[in-house]
Amino acid sequence: MLLLSLAAPSVGAAQERAVALADAIKLSERVQPLVVRARSEVETAAARRRNAWGAYLPSLSASSSASDFFSEGASRIDPVTGLLTTGNSSNQSISTSLSASIDLFTGFRRGAEMSAVRAGQSAAEASLVDARFQQALTTTNQFFDALAGRQLVGVREASVRRAEEQLKVSVAKLRAGSATRSDSLRSLVTLGNARLELINSETDLAAAEAGLGRLVGEIGRVRAVDDSAFYQVTETVDSAAVRADAEARSPLIQSAAASATAARANVRASKSAYWPTLALSANTAWNASGSNDYDLLNQRQVSLGLRWNLFDRFDRELAVAEREATLDVALADAEEARRQVAAELISRLAELEAARARIEITLTSIAAATEDLRVQQERYRLGASTIVDVLTSQEALNQAEVDVVVARFDYLRAKAQLEALLGRTL
Repeated sequence: MLLLSLAAPSVGAAQERAVALADAIKLSERVQPLVVRARSEVETAAARRRNAWGAYLPSLSASSSASDFFSEGASRIDPVTGLLTTGNSSNQSISTSLSASIDLFTGFRRGAEMSAVRAGQSAAEASLVDARFQQALTTTNQFFDALAGRQLVGVREASVRRAEEQLKVSVAKLRAGSATRSDSLRSLVTLGNARLELINSETDLAAAEAGLGRLVGEIGRVRAVDDSAFYQVTETVDSAAVRADAEARSPLIQSAAASATAARANVRASKSAYWPTLALSANTAWNASGSNDYDLLNQRQVSLGLRWNLFDRFDRELAVAEREATLDVALADAEEARRQVAAELISRLAELEAARARIEITLTSIAAATEDLRVQQERYRLGASTIVDVLTSQEALNQAEVDVVVARFDYLRAKAQLEALLGRTL
C-alpha cells in the first residue's frame, strides 16, 4: 500500500502537461476569442478595402433568354425581337445581351471611402496587435500565477519540514528533561499551521494550473515550466525613452488615432451627396426568332447620365450630422487613449521599480532570517533560548521566503503589463 501511494503522485505528474511561457502565449492566441475576433476584423477590413477599390472599376453583366410568344387576335409586336407578329400565331425567339457601366464622378465619395477603409484597416491591425498583447498579458499573468503557486508550495513544504524537525528537537529535549511540555505543544501547533498553509497553497496551485489550461485550450491542469531568464532583473528603464516609444507605438493610441482618421474620412464621404454624379453605361444585345430563321440581329446603346440630388428632405444633413458626431467621439477617444497610456505608463514604471526594490530587500531578509534561525536553534539546543524565540525566527524565515516569491513575480507581472502597454517586449 505504501508503494502504491508513493507511486500515485508520479503517475499524475507524468500525465500532467507542461508548457513554456512562449508556447502558452502562442496557444492562447489560437483559441481565445479576443484574438480570434481581432484577427477576423483585420480580414474583414481587407475585404472592405478591396470592395472600395472595386468602386473604380466598371460593372459587367450578361443575360440570355428564350421565349415562345403567342399572339391571339390582331397583329402585335414581339416584345423580344420587336417584329410584327400576325394574329393567332406563335413565334419562338432567343436573345442575349452584355451590359457595362462605370461611375465617372461620384462627388469625391470614392476617394473619401477609400481613405476611410484604409484608416479602418490600420485601426483593425492596431487592434489586433493590442489584442495579442492583452491576451499575452492575461496568459502571462496566469502562467506566473501557476509558477508562483508551485514555488509557494515548495516554500510551504520547506516550512513543514522545518516544523517537523523542530518538533523532534522539542520532544527529544522534553524526554531529556531539558524542556517543558509546552515547548513540544507549541512546536506541534506550528507544524499544524504549516500543514494548513501547505494545503491552501496546493489548492491555489490547482486553481492556477486549471486556469492556465483553459487559456491554452486544454481541459485540466497545465504546469508552467520555469526558466532562469525570468529572474534576471533588467537595468533601470529609461522613463523618457519609454514615454516617447509609447506615444509612437502603443497599439491603443494607434488604434484610436486610426479610428479618428476613418471617422474624418466618413464625414467627407457623407458630404459627397451634395455633388452630382456622372455615369457611363453601354449595352449590346443579339436577338433572333423563328420568323427570320434565327438570324441574330444586333442592338447597341451607349449613354452618359448625370444625376444631381437637389433636395432630399434633409437626409444629407442628417447623415453629415451623424458622421460629425461620430468624429467628435472618435477624436475624444483618441485624446483619452493618449492620456490613459501616459497615466498607466507612470503607474507601471513605478510598480516595476518598487518590485525591483522589494526583490533586493526580500533577498536580504532571507539571508538574515536563515542565519537568525540557525543561531536560535543552536541556542535552544544549548538551553540559552526559548522555544518562542525559535518559532518566531522560523516564522520570520517562512514569511521572507514567501515575500521573495511574491516580489519576483510582482516584478514579472509589472514588466508584462508595461510590454502590453508599449506593444513590444522589453
